[in-house]
Amino acid sequence: MPGRPAWAGRNFVLLSAATVIAGLGSNGAAIATSFAVLDAGGSAADVGLVSAARMLPLVLFLLIGGAVADRIPRHRVMVAANSVNCVSQGLFALVVLSGTANLWEMALLAAIGGTGQAFFAPAAEGMVLASVSGEQAGRAFAVFRIGANGATIGGAALGGALVATVGPGWVLAVDSAAFAVAGVLRAFLDVGGVPERTASSGILHDLRDGWREVVSRPWLWAIVVQFSIVNAMFVSVQSVYGPLVADDHLGGAGPWGIALAAFGAGTAAGALLMTRLKPRRILLVGTLCVFPFALPAAALAVPVPAGWVTAIMFGAGISVEVFAVTWMVALHQEIPEEKFSRVSSYDWLGSLALVPVATSLAGPTQDLIGRPATLWSCAGLIVLLTAAVLCVPDVRRLTRRQPAPTTPEPTPPPTSTQADTSPHNAGN
Repeated sequence: MPGRPAWAGRNFVLLSAATVIAGLGSNGAAIATSFAVLDAGGSAADVGLVSAARMLPLVLFLLIGGAVADRIPRHRVMVAANSVNCVSQGLFALVVLSGTANLWEMALLAAIGGTGQAFFAPAAEGMVLASVSGEQAGRAFAVFRIGANGATIGGAALGGALVATVGPGWVLAVDSAAFAVAGVLRAFLDVGGVPERTASSGILHDLRDGWREVVSRPWLWAIVVQFSIVNAMFVSVQSVYGPLVADDHLGGAGPWGIALAAFGAGTAAGALLMTRLKPRRILLVGTLCVFPFALPAAALAVPVPAGWVTAIMFGAGISVEVFAVTWMVALHQEIPEEKFSRVSSYDWLGSLALVPVATSLAGPTQDLIGRPATLWSCAGLIVLLTAAVLCVPDVRRLTRRQPAPTTPEPTPPPTSTQADTSPHNAGN
């Protein structure tokens, strides 16, 4: 039996395995949480309240989480966050299984889970970026995304089936156990080759330093701003307008469920494609692949038949993954290792901050200007923002560089703080 590829070092394997295990639990728990609220007598508004209770601390603490992850070993932050999520989901399972769950208890435990995720996400992204090196970084990121996306699809399917057979409380208990296993795996990460963190003046200093890293790179802040709106539009289409259009024109929840499954399959296909594809102009290719994000909104605005919606969602899923992998390659290449997490926290904040605002305004906007006009507006905003980002020279010019020889993993790869604009760069 052949050994694992050279780029799949010990840390990469541990991180990938932990991500798959935790992802299976978390995506099943997302479904279980909604049904737990409903089974306790809650309304659709109560489901939204518990969801918002998780999202609010996630947004509020992301920047602090990124700064903390750059001050102390990232794997310790990840293990601590997994421990918090293990306990919060375990308590959530207990109150649900007891049959006495109150709305405030579920909202509080969801908020604790969101706080844990706020510290985990920037640390995890920094650790993944530091776990690979060399010219195969793009392939490694694509494989990592295949595992994460597979866990998303499998976790949702498994979670739905388990909620129907054993109830949401047991699914939440499984999620707690999954966090425990993932935390143990991450505790064994080898950080011996990671440079020692230099002392700084404090969290606020680190946040300002991270902000300077972001604003000093036009390609970075332009894409973060772009995706603060693109994500908000795309999630609104997926979670609000899609079900409404499906109910009125496509035949109900069944066809829309197939379309969402096609989107998930597209993400898996896109990640698989990126194990082979190594574009030289990484951000140019990635940004061009953002234009198809507008197609689902346009298709629902018409609306086109369900089969076409499914095909368009599949294509959008491919595009999402091509962008995601090229983005990870760009961060890996351009951001100093010791600042990965604080930069990632600004990226995460930009990606998430407007999502709850957009979804809460989706209904009133539809009532004000009509659903087709709202959907065309979503599509138009995505296209205009993407075209604007292509006007940033560094987005068009940032080039995949041929890495210098590196020492074996887990020693982090050399990085550069500036986009390479040379047309003679040796990337391929």
